[in-house]
Amino acid sequence: MVKPYPREFREDVVRVARSREPGVTLARIAKDFGIHEVTLSNWMRQADIEDGNRPGVTATESAELRDARRRIRLLEQENEVLRRAAAYLSQANLPKMMFPLVRDLAADGIPVTVTCRVLNLCRNQYYRWLLEPITAAELDEAYRANALFDAHQDDPGFGYRFLHDVATDAGQVMSARTAWRICRDNRWWSVFGKRRGKNGKKPGPPVHDDLVQRDFTAGNLDELWLTDITEHRTDEGKLYLCAVKDVCSGRIVGYSIDSRMKSRLAVQAIDNAVARRGDVAGCVVHSDRGSQFRSRKFVHALNRHGLVGSMGRVGAASDNAAMESFFALLHKNVLDRQHWRTRQDLRIAIVTWIEKTYHRRRRQARLGRLTPIEFETIRTTQAATAA
Repeated sequence: MVKPYPREFREDVVRVARSREPGVTLARIAKDFGIHEVTLSNWMRQADIEDGNRPGVTATESAELRDARRRIRLLEQENEVLRRAAAYLSQANLPKMMFPLVRDLAADGIPVTVTCRVLNLCRNQYYRWLLEPITAAELDEAYRANALFDAHQDDPGFGYRFLHDVATDAGQVMSARTAWRICRDNRWWSVFGKRRGKNGKKPGPPVHDDLVQRDFTAGNLDELWLTDITEHRTDEGKLYLCAVKDVCSGRIVGYSIDSRMKSRLAVQAIDNAVARRGDVAGCVVHSDRGSQFRSRKFVHALNRHGLVGSMGRVGAASDNAAMESFFALLHKNVLDRQHWRTRQDLRIAIVTWIEKTYHRRRRQARLGRLTPIEFETIRTTQAATAA
């Protein structure tokens, strides 16, 4: 089954085709970007529909229709939850919690997620209650917290170590780490403790270990990817590019371009790379310690695709030197060549250089004087023959 092209890639190709110079055919542009001419024509036809230049159902309208149906179904479920909850609470002998109602609604086909959101209940607590109303661990935790609280009330100047000793003498045996965690969760600090500084003044800790150690080599495709973000000014403001590079072939397997440098920029670049390459589970993705790559959204994207994260040190550009060299080449050949008036002009120049020049014309010595596309084609053919 042919893998679909990323949406951002399709939009960039359409922009290039629309802004082509006189005499440049669609067939030539399709060849430069490695797609079929019919595919490019279909993309441009759909783009005309999206822009209102051609009759038809746009992707937005289809998405709105699906979203409206989903919302109607969700509203019907929420109304049923409220109706049943009103009847449940009107009983003479009220139970101590609403979890039995959640269980009854789930048996009637109302999702637990919907019921818990409408009734403002914690879904995880419901599932724990479903297995065991009160667990032995929760009971032990309550006894330990009670002993620590009594000790804290007796002398608010005690830190968690002293509170741990007093609670142990009272018969509640626990580790010092457990005592610290309970005191932290309940904010039972010593009144003489020093003030804790604000977050964000220093670079955050790495969320992954450095699995590369400056060894930018890979024996197979989709074994090691590098990613980073660069920026450049235009008259309309800055434009940010997040690119993902395959170390084995040197190809930019995915990228995303936006006017804001948010975590979604890095997430979209990874999603585009996976959409183009297919099953890449186990591939190592190496980056610097930027906040976009330490964000929960980016980490969740790696876990969702089965990728393995890797991260260099703070202020050490050599830890991601192979990616920095690509950006240096991009700045030299595109970004710094002229003054850019609009973000769209710069965007078209970036994607044209990557897809047309860097991938299909610029030969690399380490690849045996082959372009990244030629190198991958040969490797793929050899693998298919061997199989």
